[in-house]
Amino acid sequence: MNDTALLDRPAATEAPRADLYAPIHKALRHFMTDTLHKVGGLDVADAHEMQATLGQLDALLALCRSHLEHENDFMHPAIEARQPSASARTALDHIEHGHAIDALRAEARNLREAPAARRDALAMRLYRHLALFVAENLQHMHVEETVNNAALWAHYSDDELHALHGRLLASLSEAEMTEASRWMLPALTPAERAGLLLEMRGKMPPEAFRGLLAGLRPLLTAAAWSKLERALFVPHA
Repeated sequence: MNDTALLDRPAATEAPRADLYAPIHKALRHFMTDTLHKVGGLDVADAHEMQATLGQLDALLALCRSHLEHENDFMHPAIEARQPSASARTALDHIEHGHAIDALRAEARNLREAPAARRDALAMRLYRHLALFVAENLQHMHVEETVNNAALWAHYSDDELHALHGRLLASLSEAEMTEASRWMLPALTPAERAGLLLEMRGKMPPEAFRGLLAGLRPLLTAAAWSKLERALFVPHA
């Protein structure tokens, strides 16, 4: 993507609107960069590290695949319903991303199955191709957050966008929700994190919400956890 004018196009100049892209994109940026870092430093002679790192790559690619499918099923139809062809560019990107995901999965499988003498070269190849995939996705997400959001904000009220988001969330499996939350919540600002968790607390059984907080705590710094406690009125242990 090299259309600088499109990449730099402002999404809006008024008060913040409902942004369905931002939270999940923060999760994906967090997940992508962490995985890229681990693949780049992979010790191919360490069987445990190979399993853990390539397992994380598998999980990343699965989340990327489900994410683009959910955008195809919910976001793009909403845009096209009121501004035809406005999502054409990102829809085309999604086709290319699907091919890239398949190729990265094949490379990871080849690395797992390769004899020791070939693993270093295959790991470097995988790292470089994953870096290109991440770079393309970072630009792609910027277009969605500016151009696609501009189309949504021009034709939908915030209430309609929240309803659309509710339908999308209802389509997610528990595994998808768990994986996305694990990468999303630490990547949010303290205000975003508290707002999301306050919303989730009202929709989840108390025991499930306590489990969510217990899983989140090791992922946050002490300062971030303290801010969250104050926002949620959770007593200090």
